[in-house]
Amino acid sequence: MTLQEAFRHQSISCATMGSHFMGQLLGLLADHWPEDGALAHRLAQFEGDVGPAGHSLPLRVAGGLHALVLSERAPALAALYPPEKRTDADLLAGALAAFVVHESFLLDWIESPPQTNEVRRSAALMAGAAVATEHFDLPIFLSELGASGGLNLMWDRYALSLPGGALTADAPVLMLTPTWEGPMPPRHLPHVTDRAGADLNPLDPADPQDLLRMTAYLWPDQPERMALTRAAAAVMDAPLHRGDAIDWLADRLGAAPAGHLHLIQHSVAWQYFPAEVQARGKELIETAGARTTPDRPLAWMSMESDGDTTGGIGAALTLRLWPGDLTLPLGRADFHGRWIRWSGAQAA
Repeated sequence: MTLQEAFRHQSISCATMGSHFMGQLLGLLADHWPEDGALAHRLAQFEGDVGPAGHSLPLRVAGGLHALVLSERAPALAALYPPEKRTDADLLAGALAAFVVHESFLLDWIESPPQTNEVRRSAALMAGAAVATEHFDLPIFLSELGASGGLNLMWDRYALSLPGGALTADAPVLMLTPTWEGPMPPRHLPHVTDRAGADLNPLDPADPQDLLRMTAYLWPDQPERMALTRAAAAVMDAPLHRGDAIDWLADRLGAAPAGHLHLIQHSVAWQYFPAEVQARGKELIETAGARTTPDRPLAWMSMESDGDTTGGIGAALTLRLWPGDLTLPLGRADFHGRWIRWSGAQAA
C-alpha cells in the first residue's frame, strides 16, 4: 500500500464511521500529497505497511494537525477546523502551509503511533461485567490489557443509558448512549474495589501533553467524543504499568483477594499484540481459570475484531468465565462504541 493509497483508505474509513471532516481532509491529502519537504521525506522512509493495520501514517499526520489546533499553536489552521465551514481549496492550503510552518512539531509528533482511549467502548465492557456478576455475585478486581490512558478502567463511574433503563453509578461523571439492539443486559452496575492496567506506552490523563495526545486523535467534527474523554480523564486514578501486558498480568493474576471476581478486560487491543504474545496470554488466562474456585472466580471480557464483517463492521463481544470454562458470545459492538448488537448471554 502506497502512502497515497493509505490516505485514501483512511479517508473512506473515517467517513464511514461518521467523520465527514476527516474524510475530506485525508481525501485531499491523498490527492495532493506533497513530494517535497521534510515531513514528506520522513514519511517516505517508513518501511512496511503504512496504512491503518501498520504504521497508520495518515492518522499520525491528521493527529498532528489536530494537536496544533487544540494547543492553539496554529490559529490560521484552527479557523478551518470544525465548527467552521471550509472549502476543499482552503482546507488543503491550510494543511500544506502547516506542514511548512510547524514542520518541527509535526516531525516529532509522527514518530509515535496513534494512541486513543475511546471511552464509549465502556458501554460494552459495563454490560459484560454485569453479566459476569450475574454468574458470580462478587465485587470486582479489575485488570485491563492495553489500557492506554486508563479511561475504560473507570466504567463504574459512568452511566449507560438503554432503551429499557440504565446501568449507572450513583453520581455518574458521563452518560453513554449507544444505539442498542437486542435484549437488555442485567441492570446492576458491578462494584469495583481495585483496578489497574498495563500498556506499552501508557498515557497519564493528568499530564497536559499526554491528554493532548489522547484528544488529538479524536476527530474534530465529533465534539461529543471530546467531552466524554475530558470527563473521564478528570476522574481517572487507576495505576497503569508500562510494559508487556501479559508479563504484568502473570503477576497480577495472583493478587485478587478471596471473595472477589477477577475481571480481565481489553477492547481493540488484543489484535495488536504479536501472535506469540496472544498465545502466551491465552495460555496464562486459561491455566489460571482452571485453578479458580467459587470464591476466587475469573472472567475474561473481550471486545476485539474477529474478521467477521457480516451485518456491519464491528468487534465481537465475548465473555469467558471460570470455574466452569463457560464461553458467552454477547454480541457485537461498533469499534467506537456507537452501537451495540446484544445477543444476550447464552453459552456457546
